[in-house]
Amino acid sequence: MIRSMTAFGAARIDTELGTLNIDLRSVNNRYLDLSLRLPEDLRFAESRIRELLTSHLARGKVELRVSYSLRRAPWAQALNVEAVQQYAQYLRHAREHIPDIPAPSLSEFLSNEGEHSNLDPDQWLPLCEQACSQALSELQAARSREGRRLADAMLLNAQDIAQIIDLLEPQLPTLIREQETKISLRLRDALLAASPEGFAQISGAELSARIAQEAALFGLRIDVAEELTRLRSHLDELNHILQDDTTKVKGSLGKRLDFLFQEMNREANTLGSKAAALAVTQAAITLKLLIEQMREQAQNIE
Repeated sequence: MIRSMTAFGAARIDTELGTLNIDLRSVNNRYLDLSLRLPEDLRFAESRIRELLTSHLARGKVELRVSYSLRRAPWAQALNVEAVQQYAQYLRHAREHIPDIPAPSLSEFLSNEGEHSNLDPDQWLPLCEQACSQALSELQAARSREGRRLADAMLLNAQDIAQIIDLLEPQLPTLIREQETKISLRLRDALLAASPEGFAQISGAELSARIAQEAALFGLRIDVAEELTRLRSHLDELNHILQDDTTKVKGSLGKRLDFLFQEMNREANTLGSKAAALAVTQAAITLKLLIEQMREQAQNIE
């Protein structure tokens, strides 16, 4: 399954205890980098949430935020008399120095008490797991949709590369013969300019054979058929990876694609360095551009 590393997922659970919200977002990163932001009251769920994320995600910078609100806080069931007495004592001590300090309202007192409430892990941990699973499922679905779009974009580039290879391969024999003819004429002219009398010492057949040998060696150096064959092989592997959603590749698919594009770029570089005709040079430049576009897309693949 091809997945992007850029996606968003969210979940909301309403129960008689209250409401739990989880926001989960991820962007591309070389490794898996988790950032979990939970309220202190839910810190007990951090390890379980981390386990869920690491078991389903392989790469990406992932940020998770958890928030909650209580439907009926424990402190609202009964007034904490001891806390009221403690606050009254604090207020008396404070008024010894600042006489006009006003007493807190009942709502302010209850709100302050609620900040120190403790959540029951037996009740809230399953809720955290459920919300995290829902957000993770939504995130993975978004990653898959985006991954499919990235794969389709790379396949279009791969079709353009295949078309360039299809156009270039039939031209190779003609291009090589033209270059061999040019090098033969240049060698003959160079030998004649260097030693005009030397032609009297060697037969025409021997001279032609020597020039033909040098031209053939030059033809071998500019022959790019092997590079085109390897490029086509890499394209076959790319199509196999991107078109078969059932393919299960061990490790990171994004890293595998990145390595494949490095090899394709190596072949394009060799093609450019061996180019002895403008058509080959232009093809090498276009190939490098298309491969770089695919490599950039692969940076977002998990």
